[in-house]
Order: sequence, then C-alpha cells, then structure tokens
Amino acid sequence: MADFGGAELDAFRAEVRSWLEANYPPELRDPQAKTDPEAIWGGRPFEGSDDPQIVWMRRMAEKGWTAPTWPAEYGGGGLSPQQARVLEQELAAGRYRQPLASFGVWMLGPVLLEYANEDQKREHLPKIIKGEIRWCQGYSEPGAGSDLAGLQTKCEDKGDHWLINGSKIWTSYANKADWCFCLVRTDTSKKHEGISFVLIDMASPGVETRPIPLISGESPFCETFFTDVKVPKENLVGRVNGGWEIAKRLLQYERQNISAGFGEGGSAGGASGDLAQIAKRYGAVDADLRARITANKMNFQALRQTIARSAAESKAGGGPSAATSIIKYAAAEFAKERSELMVEAMGHQGLGWEGEGYEPAELLAVRGWLRTKANSIEGGTSEINLNVISKRVLGLPDPK
Repeated sequence: MADFGGAELDAFRAEVRSWLEANYPPELRDPQAKTDPEAIWGGRPFEGSDDPQIVWMRRMAEKGWTAPTWPAEYGGGGLSPQQARVLEQELAAGRYRQPLASFGVWMLGPVLLEYANEDQKREHLPKIIKGEIRWCQGYSEPGAGSDLAGLQTKCEDKGDHWLINGSKIWTSYANKADWCFCLVRTDTSKKHEGISFVLIDMASPGVETRPIPLISGESPFCETFFTDVKVPKENLVGRVNGGWEIAKRLLQYERQNISAGFGEGGSAGGASGDLAQIAKRYGAVDADLRARITANKMNFQALRQTIARSAAESKAGGGPSAATSIIKYAAAEFAKERSELMVEAMGHQGLGWEGEGYEPAELLAVRGWLRTKANSIEGGTSEINLNVISKRVLGLPDPK
C-alpha cells in the first residue's frame, strides 16, 4: 500500500472526481430519488437487481471502494490512508450516496483480516466488499447482555461439524440477514476462555428469527433461535475457545462505527435537521433553549473532530483502542439530548404519534426521539462503557 502525497495525491483526487462523476447513476442525482431502503444493505435478495442503489454499490465494489483500505488481493481498494481520505472528501463534496451499509464492512471484515485464516479471507471478504452477503451479529442472549461472557449458546464438536443450540436476542436485522457472526460456548468449565467465534449461514435448517417490536414502532431487532444447527468445521474463526479476544476486538470496531454515525446532520437512531432552524420555525426562541441548542451543536462539532482524530490514530496504530468507549458513550448522550431538544422546540407539534394535524417529519421526530433511548444500550451499554473507560483508559482500580 503506497503512501502518496503532494502532486501524486492531487492527481489521485482528479482521478477520483472524474470517476465518480462518470459512474454515479443519474437516477440518484435527484436528492429525493426513491430506492428500495433495503438496497443499501445488499445481500441475497438483490442478486441481479437493477435498483440504482445496487448499481452504484456494484460499480464502487468493482473499484474496491466499498472497503477502500482493504488489501486489493481480497477485492478491496488497497488505498493508503491519505488516498482513502481523498475518496471520503470527494464523496462528501459531491453529495454521493453511501454505496454500501454493511455490518460486514464495519465489524466482521476488520476482524477477519486480523484473525481469519487465508481460506476464510478469500471466501468471505470479497463477498462483503461486493455486498453479496448481508451479515448480522449474534452476541447478546436473554441471560447474557451486559455480562456477555455469561453466554450459554452451546456449540458441540461432532467430529465433522459443529452442532449449535441456544438463542440470541437484539440481533439487528437477523430476519433479513444471509449470515451471522456468532459467539458460542465450546467449553462449559470456563467463562471467558470457553467461548468461540463461528460463522453461520442463516439459511441453515434449525435457524429461526422473530422481530421484536419497539416503542418507536420499528422492529430492527430480533430474537434468534438455533436448534440443532449444523455448522461446517471450517466456519470457526481463530482457535477453539479463543473467541473472547475476537469478540472484544469486534466490539471496538462496532463502537467506533456507531459513534461515526452520530452527527448533527445525521440520523443514527434519531431525528435529523438543523436544530437552530427548527427552533426558529416553531417560534421556540427563548434564551435557555437557544443556549442548550448551541451547547449541543458545539458538543457534536467537538465529537466529529474527536472521531476523525481517533480514526486517523486507529489506522496508524493498527486498529481501534478502548477510547472508542469514550466516544460511543458521549455520542449516545449527545444524540439523546439532541432528539429531546428537537421535540421540545416543536412544542405541541412534538407530541404527535399518528393522525391528522402533524407533518411526516414531526411524527418521525417523535419516533426518532424514542429510538434514541436504545443508543445507550446497543453496542455495549453506557454503564459497561463507563467501566471500560475506568479500567482500560484511566487505569482506575476496581471498587472495593
């Protein structure tokens, strides 16, 4: 991976700009253009689809730019951090849509690059980059949420295959996923040292999913059940009983990417739009509200800069650190505060749930406000993140 700079980087920027302009589907140039909302995730249902979002994803994947810094030998872009930054800047400047939103890119791929064997990398990484497979995460269980290492989903060695029995909960989009990266127990005599990391085809006999309705009216989370599910031996990543190390590493990537999704103009689990403009529109201009809106905007600006710095340090140092827990905690708190401010600024128009008298954006803001309550739970609860900060960042002793 070459490290370009100066004139070479300028030439690369011109190349990127030209390619994006030539290859972006014209149907997507309209900001209001509608596509299947599931298309950005890719996966099996979109094989052969001509949805403009899928066309865009395929073109970007052919360049390796859905995973720009991954090695070219697996289908990635093979770009240097400086080149990847240029690509990111040009995508933002041209207001191009994100080509692929993928747990495979955000979480699984990085740990496969670090822990998987060569056959596993060549089997799964190209499919992740191309958006051919949609992944879900099998971590939490009904009795193992904050204490994830207490998981009990059993994985037995049957000689020529693994046999898995148990259940997971809060499995995001499991009902729409093709594959699952899953933590299982291969040794009941040990806690952390008895966990392994396996990859499960969701089409396997014995896999069942059930969506969980949320207070916001959405059902992105599922219960997932495994009943005598046979998994090929080659689907074990890393060593037997070595899954806890992989699990912790993947959680760092998850928290890093959850945090990156929060931003003042973003919609990571909450409402979007400029708070100050919304407050002005609804006549909510009292000094106290203005002060709190300003503080939230400043906090998000500082958060974005911190995320950018952390991402740069991560690329330079070989991966995310425990500091991602600090960012994830702050992002969740700022996002919840922002949604609360938005609903407050709307006054009585921020009380709607359904029916006439409310605009779609107003109803979305209320549901988004409720959805942000999960921000402090998903990707590790805020309480757990505070413990990580205490122990691994600040080096504080356990309370007596």
